[in-house]
Amino acid sequence: MTALSTPGFPEREIRARARNGTAEVFPDSRTYGTRLYGPGAGTAADGLDRARIVPPVFMPQRLEKLIDLAREPEFTDVDLGARVGGFTARLPLYLSAFGSTRAGSGDLAVHAGRQAARLGIPMVIGENMIPVHGYRRAGDATRSALLARVEAYLDAAPDGIGGVVVQQSTEDADSEVWNLLYSDPAFRPLLETGRLAFELKTGQGAKPGLGGMTVVDRAEAEQLARRFTVREVLDPDGERQLRCATPGTFTDEILRQQLRFMRNNFPKARTWVKFHPGRDVAHAARTAWAAGADAVTVDGAEGGTGWAPGVFLDHVGLPLGECLRRIGRPDGCLLATGGMWEGGRAVRALALGATAVGLGRAALVAVDEDPEHGLEHLVDSIALELQLLISALGKYEVAALGPEDLWWPDGHPSYGADAPLLGVADPAGAAP
Repeated sequence: MTALSTPGFPEREIRARARNGTAEVFPDSRTYGTRLYGPGAGTAADGLDRARIVPPVFMPQRLEKLIDLAREPEFTDVDLGARVGGFTARLPLYLSAFGSTRAGSGDLAVHAGRQAARLGIPMVIGENMIPVHGYRRAGDATRSALLARVEAYLDAAPDGIGGVVVQQSTEDADSEVWNLLYSDPAFRPLLETGRLAFELKTGQGAKPGLGGMTVVDRAEAEQLARRFTVREVLDPDGERQLRCATPGTFTDEILRQQLRFMRNNFPKARTWVKFHPGRDVAHAARTAWAAGADAVTVDGAEGGTGWAPGVFLDHVGLPLGECLRRIGRPDGCLLATGGMWEGGRAVRALALGATAVGLGRAALVAVDEDPEHGLEHLVDSIALELQLLISALGKYEVAALGPEDLWWPDGHPSYGADAPLLGVADPAGAAP
């Protein structure tokens, strides 16, 4: 057969699909458990990275600080402390959710949790830990992966600082994850000090509108097929199969009922909610705060470390900057994740209303580089940049940051000069 040539057309990708079919919808399944699968370079442009941080000439807050200190203020005078979802944190940062994948449930996550505790920042534990790895209560001969992370965090956490957040997805709810943890003596120190939170997960940045996905071998697939949806779409021989979780169904009223249930049944735990970067994210966030959520987490399209179809990683969901623009001035604690690894991006998100930002892929990469101190070194560098940038803006607290500290060369973080002003949230689901 004569080979056809199609210049300018994605011939290589089409030929790969012709050979491999549905396997081409996903990253190479042979790399599962050894790499992170967040969005790549093809992700839609994020207005957050186009913004410049713009100090003013006149700085009345610096004058106030000078009078208070009786000397010229320095960048070291910037207070980076924050209240993150009801917890006291030394920095406006937290460790984002690592789930049931090898990196998220193994030694890397344990090392990351221990370092997060020493840093005095909260740690979020992701979905599907118990459905995938099981649960063994404190005192059992073999610890569960989830408890190993919690114990590592507790061993290193200063008194009254930080906290542990445990997500629950639809599969976690079937396994009664929150009930297990709330009644386990291992979690009593967290409950007694107000440092335990439960996070209702409605979605994630890597695959908005879809549930969790993991790659399993044939033997595990046969066992899981009795409980979960398993599909042979990853290779022709079925040696690697896709386990799919349902994303859950939410409306305004369902969300309010879920939050009411959480507060009534787990009164000593903080209440968090995580949203994917949907077009009605502003309405969803306001609904959650009005229903009593201690924190709302927004995962931008840049967020997520887990397995996902390539088209979702590169083309689905709003960028984080646009999520923050739509939410505007938040009604409560707003946490933002997606592509955070240095102080400039963190300052931009904080200036647009975030209380703190989450470290996901960057944290895992840092711990992979240095299991004992990699995350601490990464965070030290971010903290220094935060102090330098906030001081340069003539401010000395994270909460003092605002949209006036940013400028976009195209007039707006996502659309253009004719878009709604920053700080003015769109109506629910309104088209730009």
